[in-house]
Amino acid sequence: MSEHTVDRIVAHAYPWDVLGDPHFVQRALDLGVREVALAASYHSTRAATPLHPQHKVVDAHHAALYRPVRGDAWDGLAIAAPTASWGGSEDAFGDAAALLVAAGIKVHAWIVLSHSTIIGQANPGATVVNAFGDRYPYALAPGHPDIVAYARTLASEAIRGVDVYGVSVEAAGQLGIAHVGPHEKTDGAYPGIGDTLMSISCTPRELSAWAEHGVDSDKIVAKLRDGIDALSAGTLAPSSTIEDVLDGVEADAVLTVRHADADRLRGAVLAAVRTESPDVRVTLHGHPDPWKTGPSPALTSTAASDVDAVLVSAWPGTAETVSVVQRTRALVGENTAVGAYVSVLPPKKLDDTGAHVAATVAAGANELHLYHLGLVNKPQLNALGSVIADYS
Repeated sequence: MSEHTVDRIVAHAYPWDVLGDPHFVQRALDLGVREVALAASYHSTRAATPLHPQHKVVDAHHAALYRPVRGDAWDGLAIAAPTASWGGSEDAFGDAAALLVAAGIKVHAWIVLSHSTIIGQANPGATVVNAFGDRYPYALAPGHPDIVAYARTLASEAIRGVDVYGVSVEAAGQLGIAHVGPHEKTDGAYPGIGDTLMSISCTPRELSAWAEHGVDSDKIVAKLRDGIDALSAGTLAPSSTIEDVLDGVEADAVLTVRHADADRLRGAVLAAVRTESPDVRVTLHGHPDPWKTGPSPALTSTAASDVDAVLVSAWPGTAETVSVVQRTRALVGENTAVGAYVSVLPPKKLDDTGAHVAATVAAGANELHLYHLGLVNKPQLNALGSVIADYS
């Protein structure tokens, strides 16, 4: 047993993990699980299901809402949520949530907002574009009005009529160059500062917004292009900072616009969620680095005060992920919970899990969010159970 406990332990799952497996709920209860973050909307994935009796792999080949897509909710919007046939039922999230709630397990609706290749491909003008004009179809532009309307409706429809205790909001901001795409071949090409430079979105809307802050937007784009080329040529070190490419006023303009977009998206989504379920607990996936993009994007100055908890990705068992937990705790203070999002999946070694979890708790995490009830085999499931036993 650990000498520490945490305030909350939440395990993650997909609807197809629950549906069709008569033993899932009891397996979770036996493990000590009392709260589950269940995917209500999710990006594409190819998911292993080692313990499911009916299938062993689910090919969720595009992002989808795992609820019925109602015309009354989506009519009139430029972008509507896609449906899916692989969730386990027409109302996969609702049906799976009902099974969990009936067993006394609290359900958090896990909602992914700005990550959808199927929507980005159909609506290229609503996606992130880098300084060279390359579009990232998986990365929906968080400040685009059509994306804000889509995300607001997605969140509301995700929890409509379902007994949810909380929501876990992922990708409530901008995604960047980093992405696990089909046969991804970009790893290592733009190291260090390259991730930041290649992730600055340069759509016409953003260029116009930068100019409102008194900077020359075209000059910023030119500097970004020069910086990326210098990195590729080896004349800009990966350890460089954004100030080595843009001056302070330019960098502030870019970051101010990006953070305002994230605030606008998050505000619309949380207003919709709280209209549907006023007392719902809100967990936000986030990161303390102000330039961070991805599923856990940068925490803006108002993000922590808008939510009950910030969830920090700590999947790799490294000192860096522990540092991110520590920096997040310092950033949000003591009035907002900090969750360490930990995994027992490779490349992490199961024998290293306990020490890594202990380090995240010592760094300031007072919640543990465990990945993942459906993706694990029996030894990995047992490792999750050990974490729960140690910190309950």
